[in-house]
Amino acid sequence: MSARSKARKRALDVLYAADLRGESAVEALERVQAAGDAPPNPYTAVLVRGVAEQRERIDELLREHSTGWTVERMPAVDRNVLRLGVWELLWADDVPGPVAVSEAMALVQELSTDESPQFVNGVLGAIQRAHPGVG
Repeated sequence: MSARSKARKRALDVLYAADLRGESAVEALERVQAAGDAPPNPYTAVLVRGVAEQRERIDELLREHSTGWTVERMPAVDRNVLRLGVWELLWADDVPGPVAVSEAMALVQELSTDESPQFVNGVLGAIQRAHPGVG
């Protein structure tokens, strides 16, 4: 697993914990750092802070492109993987679109339900098609 893949997984851990605790992603990151469990790869913090800064817009896009699902009804792992994937698609200039999608797919294949990869791929693909200048 590449260093960036590990950073994505760690960012997902932080976002997921924040979701379950009802705290902001930045609060969760700061809590982890204060506990001496700071993510070793700085890209983890870039991802968490990026998702936190763009969360309102990201969730709007998820609502728009996830037919039949509200963001709140999505499984927490899927919701946070999608947030990471959308952030990388739209705001990470150094991550090609196909890489953002395949990394999101790898996370849900490992950590979520059997239906999740198809769902995540469909939503991210729709967002990528709606933003053709991306990736």
